[in-house]
Amino acid sequence: MGELDKVLLNNGNGFSKVHCEPTNQKESNDEQKEDSWFEEELDADLKWSFALNRVLHRGTSEYQDIALLDTKRFGKVLVIDGKMQSAEVDEFIYHESLIHPALLCHSNPKTVFIMGGGEGSAAREALRHKSIDKVVMCDIDQEVVDFCRKHLTANQEAFRNIKLNLVINDAKAELEDRDEKFDIIVGDLADPVEGGPCYQLYTKSFYENILKPKLTDNGVFVTQAGPAGVFTHKEVFSSIYNTIKQVFKYVLAYTAHVPSFADIWGWVIASDQPLCIEAAKLDKKISERIDGELLYLNGASFVSSTILNKTITKTYDIKLFLVMELI
Repeated sequence: MGELDKVLLNNGNGFSKVHCEPTNQKESNDEQKEDSWFEEELDADLKWSFALNRVLHRGTSEYQDIALLDTKRFGKVLVIDGKMQSAEVDEFIYHESLIHPALLCHSNPKTVFIMGGGEGSAAREALRHKSIDKVVMCDIDQEVVDFCRKHLTANQEAFRNIKLNLVINDAKAELEDRDEKFDIIVGDLADPVEGGPCYQLYTKSFYENILKPKLTDNGVFVTQAGPAGVFTHKEVFSSIYNTIKQVFKYVLAYTAHVPSFADIWGWVIASDQPLCIEAAKLDKKISERIDGELLYLNGASFVSSTILNKTITKTYDIKLFLVMELI
C-alpha cells in the first residue's frame, strides 16, 4: 500500500482511518512487516477493524465519500462515508433478504421501484425473477452509481439489463412525479439518522401520502431497517417497524446475521394484503420463479427469520420510540 493510501480516507466527516500496525510475527525490527487496517466506528466506544490487502479505488461525490477496499477477510468491500455498505463474500445475505421475500409474497410481480440501491445488487436480485418486466432504480448520487457500475463486476450484467431503468434523482421526488404504480417498492437506503439525507424517506407521512399510493392494490413494500441486534435494535429498527405499522394492514419484521456488518440486520415488509410465509409454498415459488439458485434464502430460513427475540418484540408499539415523522 502506498503512502497516500495510509492517510485518512476523508478528514472532514468522520470517515474512518486506514492505518498500519505491526504484525505479531517474530521478526527483527528491520524485517517486521506491517498490516494495513480499515477502521469503522460503530459507536463512540466501539470500533470494527478490517485487515486490508490494499485500497482499490477512492472517490468523492457531491453527497458522499466512496471507497472500494480489498480486505483479507471479506474480499472487496464498498465503503461510503466510512460505513461498510456491502462485502463481496456475504452481500448475498443482505440482498437476498431485502428483495426476494417481497417478490415471493406478491402473486405475480411485474414492476419494481428501488429507492437507493446505487451499487446495483438489489436490482440484480430483482431481475432474477422471471415475471419482472421493469425495474426502476432511483439513486440520488450519479457518482456512486458510476463508481459501482465500473468497479463492482458482479453487478455489471444487471446494469446492462434492458429491463433496468436507472434514474438519478431524489426518490421522494421521483415517486411524487410518476403517474404509474408499482407491484413492489424497495427501500435500499441509508439509515434514518435525524437530519440525514434519507430521514424523510422513513416517515409516516412519506409512507402514507407518497409511497403507499404508488403501490398497486396488492403491492408490497419492503425496506432495510438497520441494525437489529439485542443492543442495537432501538437505534432505528423498532422505530421503522412501529412507523410502518401505522400505515399498512400487514407488517412483518425479520432479521439475519450479516458477518461483515458485525451485527444482526433487520428488514420490514408490508402490504394491505396478507403476506404468505409458509415455508413449503415459498420453496415452490423460489424454484418456479427465480433464475439460478439462491445462496442464503429458502422457505424455512425466511420463516425462522421472522421469529424475533423478546428483547426486540417488547419494543413494538411502545410510545417511547423515536417517531419517524417530520415536524
